[in-house]
This record gives sequence, structure tokens and C-alpha cells, in this order.
Amino acid sequence: MKSRKRLSPEESRGHALEAARALLIEAGPQSVTLKAVAARIGRTHANLLHHFGSASGLQKALAEHLARTVCETIKEAVHASRAGLGSAREVVDLAFDAFDREGAGALTSWMLLTGNEDALNPIITTIHELVDEIAANEADHTDDAMQVHKDTLNLVLLALGDALIGAALAKSLGLPRDTARKRAAAALEASIAELEGP
Repeated sequence: MKSRKRLSPEESRGHALEAARALLIEAGPQSVTLKAVAARIGRTHANLLHHFGSASGLQKALAEHLARTVCETIKEAVHASRAGLGSAREVVDLAFDAFDREGAGALTSWMLLTGNEDALNPIITTIHELVDEIAANEADHTDDAMQVHKDTLNLVLLALGDALIGAALAKSLGLPRDTARKRAAAALEASIAELEGP
């Protein structure tokens, strides 16, 4: 019989979060249970209880993990866009994909529906920190920094709404599936152009 490799607590936790993320994307938030994650990584339910304390703790840790990885990607894209190396559409696509394909939208709605809103705090906090960091580059211009906050609010709300209802709504309205992305990119481009001035 082959023995399991002994993992450090950080490695074990990391494997569990990656398995939880995969389950979230494959089968939706209701599939992210301690039992399912434990089975996926070949650990025991008790082992996951040790790391996360409860199913709610696992969901909160997953939200934090998603927020960190998603925001890091978005931050890089925003910096590239502001440096003229990337487009507003690339930033929009990253944000929309984070909420749709990466599962942040499904996780957000699940947390709200199950009354586990505090699990959303890591997502909100991480997005806020990202926006503050980007806005700090506009520190000489308070109005510009506030515009970054407004742009982020708009982008996140559009991305979340699109992840939850975008496909069905676009279809029923006879619009192309990427209409919300195009509108978000146009709004972001207009905002950047306004910040840069004539």
C-alpha cells in the first residue's frame, strides 16, 4: 500500500482550496462541501475541519483565495492598461471571467442566499485594497482617484450581474452574448480618456 505524502499545513490548505475552486467551477457552489473536498484530495473530513473549522470556514477561505488570485490578475491588467500596454476590454474580460468562469459570481450569490454574507468580506476587502492601490497612483488628483472607485463599482456590478443572468437576458433580448462586456469596456475607455484629458 502506497503511503500518502505528508503535506505541510499550508500545502494541505492550498490543495483543499484548489479542489474547492474546481468543484465550484464544475458543479456550482452547493457542491463545495467539506466531504466533497476531502474526497477529491484524498484527505479526511476531520482533516479539513482542522484547517477550516466548518463548511462556512471553507467557503470563506475559498472566497478569500478567489479574491486574491482574481484581483492579482485584474491588478496586472489595470496597470498594463494604464501604461498603454493593454486595453480596457482586456481588463473587462478578466473581471467578467473571474465572476463567470472562475466561479466568483456563483460563490457570491450562494453566500448571499445561505445567509453567509460575512464570507464575502474577503472579496470586498481585496477589491477595495486593489482599487485603493490603483487610485494611489492618482493621489495628486482626488477626483481621478474617486473615478477609479466608481469605475470599479460599475465593472464589478456588471461582471457579477452578467455571470448570474447575462446569458439568459441577452438571449431573451436578442442581443449578442458579449453585449455587457462591450458596454463595460466602452464605459472604462471613456473614463480613462476623461482622466487623461485632451
